[in-house]
Amino acid sequence: MLLIDHRVTERTFHSWLLIGWCVLAVATVPYLFFWSAPYGRHARDGWGPRIHRTVGWVLMEAPSPIGFALLYAIAPRRPGLVALVFLGLWELHYINRAFIFPFRMRGGQQQMPLAVVASAIVFNCGNVYLNARWLSALGPEYPVAWLGDPRFLVGVVLFLAGFAINYQSDAILRGLRREPGAGYQIPRGGLYRFISCPNYFGELIEWSGWALLTWTFAGATFALWTAANLVPRAITHHRWYRAQFPDYPPERKAILPLVW
Repeated sequence: MLLIDHRVTERTFHSWLLIGWCVLAVATVPYLFFWSAPYGRHARDGWGPRIHRTVGWVLMEAPSPIGFALLYAIAPRRPGLVALVFLGLWELHYINRAFIFPFRMRGGQQQMPLAVVASAIVFNCGNVYLNARWLSALGPEYPVAWLGDPRFLVGVVLFLAGFAINYQSDAILRGLRREPGAGYQIPRGGLYRFISCPNYFGELIEWSGWALLTWTFAGATFALWTAANLVPRAITHHRWYRAQFPDYPPERKAILPLVW
């Protein structure tokens, strides 16, 4: 009698979750084009209890740096040099995003819906699992020679360039609200000369670089999710700027310089 093993290995589970993650990203795009996430300048009623914005940002972003490091720590194999470089790049972005950026935001006592925080926590936990678990345990180990591979070299340049663009753009936005009670203004300088949302553009470049330098399906899926989330929001931001400021620079695009 033939016995069929119905057990699902973690590698199989990881693969199916990745496919589902991609499908969900694509399905999310139409929704976000019509209903922007209700926080920041797009905040609106009807989304239930709220939490202080700084606390919300920390809660929803902290799973990324903590979870990534934890999965590395409990992995069955000791991380090699390349895996540690991946860890360092991930932590560079997310330590800033979770524990520095939230405390540098300006805008007083703004709040955000707990529903937004909860959905971001779920996404970040899933995204961390897909990327960190593959790099630390399920995927093949990278030889040290990978650090000289053109895919890694180009990817790390894109990652660091995107991080720098994102960081500079956030600093410009903070500079517009130095005075207590200062409202929204037209940002200028840096890539704001060309697009309304260079901070989002920086993240697109950054995680596209991550997909290239890791050369993984998980990394590519994260880049897809970044675009699915940020491109519709950037277009919504762009329309908001044009509606709020009659003198808004007409030559600016939404997120891709000279294109879109």
